[in-house]
Amino acid sequence: MKVRKIHHVAYRCIDAKQTVEWYGKYLGMDFVLAIAEDEVPSTKEPDPYMHIFLDAGGGNILAFFELPTQPAMDRDRNTPAWTQHIAFEVGSLQELLSVKQNLEADGIDVLGVTDHTLFKSIYFFDPSGHRLELAFNTSTAEMMKRLDAVKWEMLDEWARTRKAPRQAAWMHDGSHGA
Repeated sequence: MKVRKIHHVAYRCIDAKQTVEWYGKYLGMDFVLAIAEDEVPSTKEPDPYMHIFLDAGGGNILAFFELPTQPAMDRDRNTPAWTQHIAFEVGSLQELLSVKQNLEADGIDVLGVTDHTLFKSIYFFDPSGHRLELAFNTSTAEMMKRLDAVKWEMLDEWARTRKAPRQAAWMHDGSHGA
């Protein structure tokens, strides 16, 4: 068996309507489906919810649950805030900069543009506190080939030492693999 694709990814949100409107306004995602129940189908627990689905492009669906009877949302305090995030690809640097400008014009803090060598990105939070990234790919086929050639070596070294391997240090030394 091989997975065909991600069917959807679901997160919790504070307010389903606000979430639909925010993702539509800033990221152009269309609202495609809403499911509301008083009982969880899989567990049969009595727990009313609103489950919303947004078109994240390319056959990708981003979903959210509003859970009004549960304790307030919080994040995993044992994981740094920068770690868990959803990254969306955009088609151009201009699109990335345009979204950045729109977010900042509405008072939303944006970090970046950050140059990751393989892509440039910005980071910000949605109204429910989920960290989001918009990325524009800048890699070349040669860069990806070099990284592919060392991926297992890097992973094996990391598994042994828990220290950052240096096989791809060229990504951050300014030479970009030249």
